[in-house]
Amino acid sequence: MKIIICLSIFIIFFSVSKAQQVLTPEEAVSIALKNNYDILVSRNDAKIDSVNNTPGNAGMLPNIAVTGSDNYSPTVNIDQQPSSGPLISSSNAKTNTLNAGINLNWTLFDGGKMFVTKNKLNQIQALGELQFKDQVLQTVYNIVLAYYDVVRQKQQLTSINKVISYNLDRVKITQTMFDAGLSAKTNLLQAKIDLNVFQENAINQQAVIVAAKRTLNQLLSRGVDLPFEVADSIILNYAPDKKMLAQKLDSANTTIRSFQKQVDIANLTVKEMNTLRLPRLSFNAGYDFSQSNTSVGTTLMTRTYGPVVGGSLTIPIYQAGNVNRQVKTAKIQYQSAQYDLENTKLLVSEQLQNAITQFENQQQLLTIEKDNAVLAKENLDIIIQRLRFGQTTSLEVTQAEANFVESLTRLVNFEYNLKVAETKLKQLLAQF
Repeated sequence: MKIIICLSIFIIFFSVSKAQQVLTPEEAVSIALKNNYDILVSRNDAKIDSVNNTPGNAGMLPNIAVTGSDNYSPTVNIDQQPSSGPLISSSNAKTNTLNAGINLNWTLFDGGKMFVTKNKLNQIQALGELQFKDQVLQTVYNIVLAYYDVVRQKQQLTSINKVISYNLDRVKITQTMFDAGLSAKTNLLQAKIDLNVFQENAINQQAVIVAAKRTLNQLLSRGVDLPFEVADSIILNYAPDKKMLAQKLDSANTTIRSFQKQVDIANLTVKEMNTLRLPRLSFNAGYDFSQSNTSVGTTLMTRTYGPVVGGSLTIPIYQAGNVNRQVKTAKIQYQSAQYDLENTKLLVSEQLQNAITQFENQQQLLTIEKDNAVLAKENLDIIIQRLRFGQTTSLEVTQAEANFVESLTRLVNFEYNLKVAETKLKQLLAQF
């Protein structure tokens, strides 16, 4: 009865699984590109860099402003001595001063700083786009690994269920032999114990699958318990060219390219600081209106209005060494950026070589384990046949079952590790 109940649970579980939507790796990546919060934040950061990249932000365009003010004083003490005539004095005078105007200020020359700054803003925008792409690649890497982890755990459950099937036959055989008086009861008890253990393992494995699915749903930024199904196997059809990977690494890897952009930006910062040594020429123009009203005095109202045009020239002579300090600091930062770039190249190259080594090792191990899995299954089939004729022991059967499960576990782990190495290589070369 217990066996029938367990079988019913498994049948229901697989029926529900089949009824759920099958999510492909490509669909998972597509969902993540739309919904993943890390990608959304990184995309906004890139947009900010794009918004900031304008000629106005670089200082190339003029500033135009309309100004106005009105100051009214109801009580003012006035003592006014005209060039001829008596002293005018009042302690209760009223004044009103009105000013208005529109003004334009435009820096015509600043030592070329505005052009260097515009180029720097271009590089900052390009850096933001690279960092966004790098975040996308990292997210895709995480999604692919999480997806195939679910596949791996499902395959592990399938392996356990295969052994449960063998155990069910084993229990039937030992029960028949025991009923016929051809086998000791201990053999029957051991067969039932082993069956119970594998059924427990199957239940635990279902919990592992649920946890793996929740991890994938979290990366997809959707409800963690949203039901879905995945593929039944890990796709392995990648054939990397080691020479090509090494040649394209510096030009394709987004991390290296990002650090190269930081070197370019640091170099432009040095040029920016050097422009502070050069003269600065500004142009200003406008139209001003001013009117002043006074209740007493020789002049009761004064009004001025009209266009104003002018300019200013600033020639830096001595700035307390601040420009030299800023230039030296910028040069040191430029050197540090170069060091970071070279260090990043070494780290990424190491990651590439490790991924290639991992890929090749897992390929070799997978080839060997495929043979092992066939041998382990054949060995278990023979042991079960021998059990039917009473030519083996419970210990041999238990060991054969354990060997079969361990072989299938190693097989699926090698497949998964090979997929991990493949995905890492694609991430490093931006091949998604």
